[in-house]
Amino acid sequence: MNKIIPIKAFSDNYVWTIIKGDEAIVVDPGDPKPVADKLKELNLSLRQIMITHHHFDHSGGIEELQKTFDCPAYGPAGGHIKGITHPLDDNEHFDVFDQYFMAMATPGHTNDQLAYFCDSVPNPVLFCGDTLFAAGCGRLFEGTPKQMHESLSRFAALPLNTSVYCGHEYTESNLKFAVEVEPNNQDIINRLDEVKNLRESDQVTLPSTIELELKTNPFMRCDQENVIQAAKAYSNGSGESPDEVLGTIRDWKDNF
Repeated sequence: MNKIIPIKAFSDNYVWTIIKGDEAIVVDPGDPKPVADKLKELNLSLRQIMITHHHFDHSGGIEELQKTFDCPAYGPAGGHIKGITHPLDDNEHFDVFDQYFMAMATPGHTNDQLAYFCDSVPNPVLFCGDTLFAAGCGRLFEGTPKQMHESLSRFAALPLNTSVYCGHEYTESNLKFAVEVEPNNQDIINRLDEVKNLRESDQVTLPSTIELELKTNPFMRCDQENVIQAAKAYSNGSGESPDEVLGTIRDWKDNF
């Protein structure tokens, strides 16, 4: 895989930028200005845009960037996102700097949410928008707990060394919640310590990996007894299916 860097946007968004030579491909440019500024600073032209979902902080910069760079934009099918020139459905493949990416429908946060996976060597990569966060998942604005669990389960089946590029810097707050759910999970405790040190110097905490998320993300651990019991304690006896557990801890996180 080519070099991937974050461009910071708004208060906590990351516009992930894939660079090869003097060209770049950006993922979710909600704000066009920091993207254009960084491309100018690095003397890069914009070859392509990739969009994960319709929320403005992820898609709002498409048309402005296209005015300058006249580049295609790949994203969810449906015609509801202005500037999309190459609409994608689940399991469609497309080229990114001579490497094939697969679009994965991962509803839950929104109904149109796509993630993009490339089984590259030596490390596969995943751009997951707002479905999966480091130690968390997106709010269920349009989808259901069942949909979110199914989407996260698709990610869980990816290679453990897959690099996970999320849309926001939420890692520290997510881990503080994860400790509440699993206070005796040493992997979570260790990760929180590491992330606090990074954030004290304003460093990026991403990418994560699928392996790390399976160890420290309560939303990907809804079949684990510790998480099930924590959910039941919070809700005074919620159901034990992964869908029900996810719904309970999502509600818990929303009010945390």
